[in-house]
Amino acid sequence: METVKNVINELEKLLRNDQVSLNATVLEEHSADESYHTPSSPNVVVFPENTNEVSEIIKLADKYQTPVVPYGLGTSLEGHVIPYDHGITIDFSLMNNILEILEKDFLVKVQPGVTRSQLNKELKKYGLFFPVDPGADATLGGMAATNASGTMSVRYGIMRDQVRDLEVILADGKTIHTGNLAEKSSSGYHLSGIFVGSEGTLGCFTELTLKVYGIPEHQMAARASFNTVDDAVEAVTAILQAGVPIARMELLDEPSMVQANQYSETDYKEAPTLFLEFHGNEAGLAQDVSFAKEILKDFGCLEVAFETETAAQNKLWEARHHILYAYTHGYPGRKLMITDVCLPISELAGAIQNAREAIKTLNLQGGIVGHVGDGNYHIFLMIDLDNAVEVQKADQLNEQIVEYALARGGTCTGEHGVGIGKQKYQEREHGEALHVMEKIKGALDPSGLFNPNKIVGNGFSAERG
Repeated sequence: METVKNVINELEKLLRNDQVSLNATVLEEHSADESYHTPSSPNVVVFPENTNEVSEIIKLADKYQTPVVPYGLGTSLEGHVIPYDHGITIDFSLMNNILEILEKDFLVKVQPGVTRSQLNKELKKYGLFFPVDPGADATLGGMAATNASGTMSVRYGIMRDQVRDLEVILADGKTIHTGNLAEKSSSGYHLSGIFVGSEGTLGCFTELTLKVYGIPEHQMAARASFNTVDDAVEAVTAILQAGVPIARMELLDEPSMVQANQYSETDYKEAPTLFLEFHGNEAGLAQDVSFAKEILKDFGCLEVAFETETAAQNKLWEARHHILYAYTHGYPGRKLMITDVCLPISELAGAIQNAREAIKTLNLQGGIVGHVGDGNYHIFLMIDLDNAVEVQKADQLNEQIVEYALARGGTCTGEHGVGIGKQKYQEREHGEALHVMEKIKGALDPSGLFNPNKIVGNGFSAERG
C-alpha cells in the first residue's frame, strides 16, 4: 500500500487535480469492459492530455513497479482493460484531437482518444472516410490495440491494414515511431504490425497515422433473405468467388433478425438474412448489383430488397451495428456472453452449422451474426451468471467452436482480441510462436507492467506489488 500512496502522491504533483481520480465511481467505471468477465478496480485513474504527460506517467509506473492499463472507452469484449493487478489506468479520453488531415496523401494523424464517428464526421468535409467500423463507437487507439475490423473489412481490410505509423511510449518512458508517411517501406522490422493488436501489453499509443479513403461515388445496400443459414453462407462464397467487389457482407440468423426488429423498430423479414453493400461508380455498381442478384437467386434467396436512399441505408446498418445492444435489451436480467472465431471461407458454412447445432443441443438462448465475407462470425449468448449449469454450458460452447476453428486452420478470435477470455487458446493456436511473443514482451516490457497477464500471460504479479 505504501507503494500505491507514493505513486498517487507523485501523480498528483505531475498532473492537475482533475486529471487524477480516486473517486469510487470513476474507479468502478474503469473496472470492467462490456464482457461478462469479473470486474476489478485500479488504484487510480489518470487523464493525460499529451504525449509528454503519458511518458512521465509511465516513468513513474516504472520507478514504483506499478501496473499500467491503457483505456479507451471500455467497449472491448474479452476483459482487455480489466486491471486485475490494480495499479494505474490511463484513460485517453482527453487526448481526442484530430491533429492533421493530409488529404492529398489520404492520411490522417489523430490522438488515441478520437472515436471513429468523430473522425468520419471531420473527414466528410474532405470527401474522405475511415472504413474500419466495429459495432461500438470505439476509440481509434483501442481499435488499433485490438486490431479491430468490422463490416467493411471484406473490401477495405482490418485495422492493421490502415496503420501507417504509431507514436508509442515504451516501458521506460521513451517515445518511438513505428513507421512513417510512405506508402511502403523495406526498411527494418515491421514494428507497426507488432504493436497493432498488442492490447496495451507492449506500450501506450499516443498518436496514430491512418489511411483514409475517398467516399464512393455511389453506394447501394440490400437485404437478402434465405430459408437456411447454410444457403446464405453458400451465396456469400459464390459472390466472393465470382469476384464481385462488394463492400459489406453481413449475416444475421433468424433469432438475430427478431432482436434487430424489436430494438431498431424495423419490420425486416425474420429469416436468415444477408446485409449487403456495394460501392462504385454508377455503371459499375449497376453491373455488380445485377450479377449479385443472379447469384443470390441461384442459392434460393426468398427475397432481396435494395435500399438506395441514404436514410434507409443508415437504418439498415444501424440495425446491424446495434445488434449487441438489441440482445442485451431483449433479455433483461441476463448477461451477454459474446465470442468470435474466424475460419477460411471454405470452412465457414460447416462452422456455422456446427455452432447452430451446439446452441440447440445445449439449450442456450442466443443467435449468430457475422462478417461472413471474411470468414468471421459471432455467437451472442444471453446467460444467467447465477446459474452455474448455464455458465458451464456457455463455456462448453465456446470451447467447441474454438476447437472447430483451430482444427480447420482458423483462429480463436477474428477481431475481438485475446484479453483474458481467449488467453487459454494461445499455445494451442500459435505453438512455438507463442514463445517468440513472450520474448518480445520480455524485451519491450521486462518488468511486465503493461496490461499484465494478458495475451501471453507473463507479467506483473499482485504479490510483487
